Amino acid sequence: MRVTSGKYGGRVLKTTSGPGYRPATSKVRQAVFSMLESRGIDWDGLRVADMFAGSGSLAIEALSRGAAYACFVEKNARAASLIKTNLKDLGVDGSEYKVYSADLFKVLLRPPPKPYELIFIDPPYRFDLLPKALDCALKNGWLAEDGFLLAEVEELVDPPQSEFTEQLTLLVNKLYGQTRILLWQK
Repeated sequence: MRVTSGKYGGRVLKTTSGPGYRPATSKVRQAVFSMLESRGIDWDGLRVADMFAGSGSLAIEALSRGAAYACFVEKNARAASLIKTNLKDLGVDGSEYKVYSADLFKVLLRPPPKPYELIFIDPPYRFDLLPKALDCALKNGWLAEDGFLLAEVEELVDPPQSEFTEQLTLLVNKLYGQTRILLWQK
């Protein structure tokens, strides 16, 4: 897998495999970043969180385009270690990121030091983890006002509804093959 654009564009990312692990394809990543940029995302200085980070390709792509800081949360220790390796291999300064090798729901229990302007949520398929992840992130102040939250889920998943998702406006609900992209703004 390669970074598609920005200062790390063309660089190869190491990945792993396992149940529920499916790195975002280049086609989907390019579509995601195109839709974000068309809605006025300014990468310069942006704070990004990548939940269920897997390979970390979404937040790494954001860093490549100029994001100032990225938080990666990945429960699988091998995948979290590969994210750290990829960041070091790319030469990303250690002050520009934090990698949590932990259960996302334990990390989300506490508010972050500062909310994120963009959150990626890419839960493993077939476990219905999106509603809980959305609720925890919103309840505990992870998303900044006017921030964007983008979920990559399987095609049959509908946008979840809860007391917390009422804070969000659904901007995009689009299929890319077997992947559904949902984009909200707070």
